[in-house]
Amino acid sequence: MEGRGIATRAGNGDDIALGILDDLAGYHLRRASSVFANDFARALAGTGMRQVLFGILSIIAANPRINQGNVGRALGIQRANMVSLVNELVDRDLVLREVAADDRRAFSLTLTPAGRKIVAQCVKLIEAHEARLLADLSAKERTALIAMLSRIEAKEA
Repeated sequence: MEGRGIATRAGNGDDIALGILDDLAGYHLRRASSVFANDFARALAGTGMRQVLFGILSIIAANPRINQGNVGRALGIQRANMVSLVNELVDRDLVLREVAADDRRAFSLTLTPAGRKIVAQCVKLIEAHEARLLADLSAKERTALIAMLSRIEAKEA
């Protein structure tokens, strides 16, 4: 078989060489991201949470009364999308949206008791999800992985 490194199985069970893909970080990042996203969805099934909603709730939990626009900027969510996502969280009684005290044109966001409860529930599920997927990495390797990914993410800023 030509090619090297990781091979994948085609539907018929034949080994497939990845060729140049084996050397492309972007290819492996996309595949790993897909594994994480799929397992995340399974882990949180039944909670009504999606990655984007959990991200918003996490930012609000860490920054009570944060401006809605700042949450969107922190997560790279476009303003129009942010409005509909926050509306969903408000409708589910997970977030309280109030006119910001320092800017009457803006909204501040705070978790409701139900929002705090769902965040705590999801954190436990997500910790188990990450432990499961990263079980083959040492604590030092996990820290290094996050540091390297953060450096790549910073390129977009």
